[in-house]
Amino acid sequence: MSRLRIQARLAARGVDVDLAVDEGRVLAVLGPNGVGKSTLLSLVAGLLRPDCGRICLGDVVLADTDAGTFVAPHRRGVALLSQQALLFPHLTVAANVAYGPRCAGLSRSAARAAADRWLAAVEATDLAERKPAQLSGGQAQRVALARALATEPRLLLLDEPLSALDVTAAPAMRRLLRTMLRARRRTAIIVTHDLLDALAVADDVAVIEDGRVVEHGPAREVLTTPRSDFAARIAGINLVAGRIVRPGTIRTAWGTEISGTGDLEPGTDAVALCRPSAVAVFTTIPHGSPRNMVPVSIAEMEVHGETVRIRADTQPDGGTGLAADVTATAVADLELEPGATAYFVVKAQEVQLYPAGAVSG
Repeated sequence: MSRLRIQARLAARGVDVDLAVDEGRVLAVLGPNGVGKSTLLSLVAGLLRPDCGRICLGDVVLADTDAGTFVAPHRRGVALLSQQALLFPHLTVAANVAYGPRCAGLSRSAARAAADRWLAAVEATDLAERKPAQLSGGQAQRVALARALATEPRLLLLDEPLSALDVTAAPAMRRLLRTMLRARRRTAIIVTHDLLDALAVADDVAVIEDGRVVEHGPAREVLTTPRSDFAARIAGINLVAGRIVRPGTIRTAWGTEISGTGDLEPGTDAVALCRPSAVAVFTTIPHGSPRNMVPVSIAEMEVHGETVRIRADTQPDGGTGLAADVTATAVADLELEPGATAYFVVKAQEVQLYPAGAVSG
């Protein structure tokens, strides 16, 4: 069993958390900077001791202040993957991944076999003999994931694993994480600021504010009907459901086709995700390079600082209306107002395609 239960307080950091992660579930932890997200991971990993409380992983008590129990980090069956890969620079990729199995007592040949297996799992076999200095950021993070998984952890902790990657490497790593975590039913916690990470990778979402959990539930529910201030601010990612009709293209139940990036087979039930900031708004049919275009009727407009969020009517299947973030100047120039017809346009590379089950919550 690998169900996590944490009830712990750390006064110096203003953290007092009460949270559970069921076995085989992936929990995304969201919240503003400095509210205790990384502290939560450190408490679970054993890098910090709680002032009071109890932390259990399955039937093993990792920490219990009343009983004086505190299991050392290396004995917890927990692996932590941070923003930086932190690979041993003097070792090859294969030796980095084999390090954990060797420390667990495996022979050199058995550890190398385990390393080969996990490098294949993260599609990095061709990197085995390289040194970390020869890797790109995305490659290094793949190797770091393989190294973490090679220890066969009962619980995987990920602290902003995609934040240091560039925009071209992050989508591929996100898809890999979804496969390695959700498809293989691993128990994991991922701390992230990116809504796409939460929707694509996590089953559940917890929002932390001021060191306490203020919202917790299925990812789709929390992020489409938020109850906390922070979740409400970041919610609004565009999500369109349909089915893959050809590689890179989804067709909705009402016939609209949307192109994006993602390696899905035709016939797969899928969703297309994109940020409102990636959507351009036109009042006439645009011409030029091939782009996704969806005619909409504007339902409402909300001002967020210097940005105006344009929200379209509810989608034909009842899904939340699509959103676009534009400047106040654009609103004035285009004479946008509720009830007006507009065209939402987004480039295919700004759209991510995922299996429908990946964001079902």
